[in-house]
Amino acid sequence: MMTGLGPLLLVFMLVPCLTPPTLAQDVDRYKHFLNQHYDLNPRGRNDAYCDTMMRRRGLTSPCKAKNTFIHGTSNNIKDVCGDKNGEPYKENFRRSKSPFQVTTCKHIRGSTRPPCRYRATPGYRSIVIACEHGLPVHFDESIYSP
Repeated sequence: MMTGLGPLLLVFMLVPCLTPPTLAQDVDRYKHFLNQHYDLNPRGRNDAYCDTMMRRRGLTSPCKAKNTFIHGTSNNIKDVCGDKNGEPYKENFRRSKSPFQVTTCKHIRGSTRPPCRYRATPGYRSIVIACEHGLPVHFDESIYSP
């Protein structure tokens, strides 16, 4: 019974070592992107929303000057990285073919130390992101669609 577990245990120990570091780093960057820019079901989309979300997401020490939350499914955001809902934009970015509901939070006080206060600007805009291995890893900007 023990001899059968030895090779199986070896396989489970080696698999994490065989994962390409860049793919693991991209998954970490994708999780960071989601933490900073993704909120599927926003509540309010007003100044209080921004104050709360920025604090919850750890973006207030120091106060981040500006941050945009994208309100769409994570799969719809990932689609911008491919041809389904994205197109090349500038040098290494992708622009969404369709607008997303977004809320942009801008810091409104002079000090960068908490408590941080934000002004909310809700809207529908195309988003510009950087992608690695089909995953969004950096939010660059949002563009008002005519």
